[in-house]
Amino acid sequence: MTNPVSIHSPEIRDMDLRVIQTTALTNDDLEKVHQLFDLSYRQANHPYLEKSFSKLRYIALATMRKTLVGFALADTITADLPRLVDPQIVMLAGICCVDSSCRRVGLFKKLEILAAGASGLLKQGRRVLMCGRMAHPVSFRTMRHFPSVIPKVGVPLSDWHKEMGLRVAELYGSTLDPETFVVLGEGAPIGYPNIDCEVAEQEWLPFKIVNRDRGDALLGIFWVPDAPEGW
Repeated sequence: MTNPVSIHSPEIRDMDLRVIQTTALTNDDLEKVHQLFDLSYRQANHPYLEKSFSKLRYIALATMRKTLVGFALADTITADLPRLVDPQIVMLAGICCVDSSCRRVGLFKKLEILAAGASGLLKQGRRVLMCGRMAHPVSFRTMRHFPSVIPKVGVPLSDWHKEMGLRVAELYGSTLDPETFVVLGEGAPIGYPNIDCEVAEQEWLPFKIVNRDRGDALLGIFWVPDAPEGW
């Protein structure tokens, strides 16, 4: 399948952006989302994508000239978390795909923010546990620079980290190895990203035990604006 979009230097302001609940996706929406998933990944695992629709309530869609050029799944909820008395806000990021002609314009981040904010729980100053499952180091780049990020190369996982990881995996409906923060796959790849990006050896280190052929991913979590005491 060839890329259906061919324009020069697209900008977000030229796109139609909308956020809907995943349960409201029409057959036409679903067809376009699956097509873009195929364009973005080799061996794209469509059952995995369908499972994401059932676990994450919101999807942000970017369309240009009636062509879907990006989508992002996410949800923000309140949940009881280990060792914390009150329910906490948890942001669960999901799959995000952007057409190759529309990358490097900030669309990935824009779509994730829209999907994550749709529940209305993200408010300035409120502590949030940010979460994501990643199969490639490029997806981990932004997250890894936060001081509270787990996992972190050279930093042993505490019992609290492991308990938190297991709880987040439960919210995703996934199975986690708490000793490594590897989300265990179901026997088939999620897909291999069609991206051309240099990745430093240091960036690959957390992913060396991730079996992408089995569908594994790395769970990453961090707190904003700051972590609870003792984290």
